[in-house]
Amino acid sequence: METLHAIIKWCNGYLWGPPMLVVLMGTHVYLTIRLKVVQRYLPLAIRLSFTKDSAGSGDVSHFGALATALAATIGTGNIVGVGTAVALGGPGAVFWCWLTGIFGFATKFAEAVLAVKYRVKTSDGTMLGGPMYALEKGLGQKWLAGIFCVCTAVTGLGIGNMVQANSISKMAHSTFGIPTFVTGIIIAVIVGVVILGGVKWIARVCEGIVPFMAIFYIIGCGIILYFNRSALIPALSLIVKSAFTSQAAGGGFAGSMVMMAARYGIARGLFSNEAGLGSAPIVAAAARTANPVRQALVSATGTFWDTVVVCALTGVVLVSSIMLHPEDFGAIEGTLLTKRAFTEIPHVGPVVLTVALFSFVFSTILGWSYYGERAVEYLFGKKSIIPYRILWVLASFAGSIVLPQMVWDLADMMNMVMAIPNLVALLLLSGVVAREMRRYLVDGGISDVMPE
Repeated sequence: METLHAIIKWCNGYLWGPPMLVVLMGTHVYLTIRLKVVQRYLPLAIRLSFTKDSAGSGDVSHFGALATALAATIGTGNIVGVGTAVALGGPGAVFWCWLTGIFGFATKFAEAVLAVKYRVKTSDGTMLGGPMYALEKGLGQKWLAGIFCVCTAVTGLGIGNMVQANSISKMAHSTFGIPTFVTGIIIAVIVGVVILGGVKWIARVCEGIVPFMAIFYIIGCGIILYFNRSALIPALSLIVKSAFTSQAAGGGFAGSMVMMAARYGIARGLFSNEAGLGSAPIVAAAARTANPVRQALVSATGTFWDTVVVCALTGVVLVSSIMLHPEDFGAIEGTLLTKRAFTEIPHVGPVVLTVALFSFVFSTILGWSYYGERAVEYLFGKKSIIPYRILWVLASFAGSIVLPQMVWDLADMMNMVMAIPNLVALLLLSGVVAREMRRYLVDGGISDVMPE
């Protein structure tokens, strides 16, 4: 295991080096410019999220697709991942994580446009789409689509499953003393029951869980920020300053360089909101929508809720708590920083966090199971879905007992490997996205986007 971990860390050194960070952030910035700051349509996109599109064809509603995507994205990256980023990259990592969400809006919009435009309908009426179909139909590169699907199937088992299960089992053990294998069994059984119902059942469950888990967690963060109100302005100032200047050791933070802050902030930002990864458009393609831009706007709001709101809240909670109580955080590993911060809420703080994290983890595992299924279906046909579901359930149990740092490093590596084919499609088909946006949103006006 130590040798395997060393190989993974070596790969990460190349995959997450300066060139790839520039490509990733550069894609976000390029699409923002190419699409003439599509982020300005955020209020419209939020309205669309709660609007039914009865004229469109698809398997789930706008909100169902968004809820499933948010279920897959709002997870340990928002809680444990931000803590890891702060521990390894310093306070400035929060800023880079947040910035990834701002510019990632354009990338997720472009992903969803391509997913809906190139989606296909199977013989049983199911809608299938995502980067693999954009690569095959838009660029004629089926071999690259195959690479993406292999990466998606494997990444899902790591990022969307084992990492999630590992985080909740560790939290449950430290909070309630529950053995990790017991938590693993519980997660595996519940997940196995839900995923048998397919995308419609998954979307229905996610529609119920996502609003609850987000509001529940945001209220918890709000209470802590009230307790830490004297440190809020200094914390925000430190987050911004540390993003562009080296942070010396002290004040409860490990010393870090600007590159470290950017590396871990962007890494956790991508891990959290998945903009550029190519996962969310897989479920966006299943949404009932009359044109690609409608669902693209809805899908793009995922980066706002996930990173601009939830991740930012977590980051400010952590930095303000560390500034007020540096002696309490010095010896705590990154994965447990958020738990320590939630002890600021008397008596029930750790319980609130554990309930929120369990909801996040459960919904993430559900959302990613759909992504993995669509990937193996593209590669091997419908006959591969049941075996993959069985493997998925087993992985959720196994992930509960895997060493945390190795799981995080593996997740980082697979994140970038999966992102590469998707970024190729986004950059080469950006002109298609711009034309679709101009057709339905700019020239046609809002009336073409808002359902009647």
